[in-house]
Amino acid sequence: MRDGTTLQLSLDSRATVIVVQHPFRAYRTQPTTRMGATYQIMKDSLFQYREQGARFHGNKLWNLAVLLLLGVLWGLAFSLARMSTETGIHPIAINYWTCLIGALLLVLYCVVTRQRVPLQRNFLFLYIVCGVLGSVIPGTLYFYAASHVSAGVLSITVATVPLVTFVGAAMFGIETPSLIRVTGVIFGIISIALLVLPGTSLPNPSAALWVLVMVVAASCYAAENLIIAARTPAGSNVFVIVTGMLVAATIMLTPVIWLSGTFTVLPWPLDRPGWAIVSMALITATAYGGFYYLVIRAGPVFASQTAYVVTLAGVLWGMVIYDEAHSLWIWASLAVMIIALTLVKPREAQGKI
Repeated sequence: MRDGTTLQLSLDSRATVIVVQHPFRAYRTQPTTRMGATYQIMKDSLFQYREQGARFHGNKLWNLAVLLLLGVLWGLAFSLARMSTETGIHPIAINYWTCLIGALLLVLYCVVTRQRVPLQRNFLFLYIVCGVLGSVIPGTLYFYAASHVSAGVLSITVATVPLVTFVGAAMFGIETPSLIRVTGVIFGIISIALLVLPGTSLPNPSAALWVLVMVVAASCYAAENLIIAARTPAGSNVFVIVTGMLVAATIMLTPVIWLSGTFTVLPWPLDRPGWAIVSMALITATAYGGFYYLVIRAGPVFASQTAYVVTLAGVLWGMVIYDEAHSLWIWASLAVMIIALTLVKPREAQGKI
């Protein structure tokens, strides 16, 4: 207050502070003009507030557009996963090609943008561990399950990732448990139970096992999230980090695919499953960057809402592409999962006037 006045206003749950440099010292010898000076400062401050508010709302629309686009594309990946299995390509081979093509795309990005992939010990640890937890294990399980359950059910089970992430974060003291968020985890468990327990929930009751397999895959993704949060050096380029992860995953999958005899050459010209694999690789290569971009622009709370769009889009894409029809149990599971995601997401601090 000595060198200026500060007007703090609440703007869509974000505290906006506008500082107007206007020394009061000039008015100390003229007390009668102090009220007029204060009025002018308030007037100028509110004018700046309106300008900043207009820019904020414009940014908010852009952030919303990015969130919707990211969610819709990510949701498409579930139908693409099912599509990739149509000609009987082995799940390990699908995962291998997805990682390889994604890695090549990102290596090209690094070359064009002259980004160097760090090879220090801490980065190598990150690449290897996240390559295993984010691609090798869950990706293989994911493609095994894709031929047994619908795209809609896949999208619901993958929605457990933020729930399991919270449980892990609470166990390691990264997050503080609260009644609301614990309730969200319970709702998530109920959602999965609605898929696997009723005999009429899934078209094929034996597919319930694959739902549980997908929960294991989701747990791997959650563990990857925790490792990334804890071990990624500050200021790292997310595309470069994902490049290292996919390259590491490809290297680790190479002996597996050869020793298991599951290697398959993609046909040329590409058929429908081939295009699905290429499309998934493109989504894998860009999704991390898109999500990170949203976290930087709008904050982690806003970005976390991508989970809603991904889940809903996954169900809708399955209905559009495969004409999937779901039982009432699956719709109930979807509704309960949306409630679970709402309860478990982090809360953002509210601005005060």
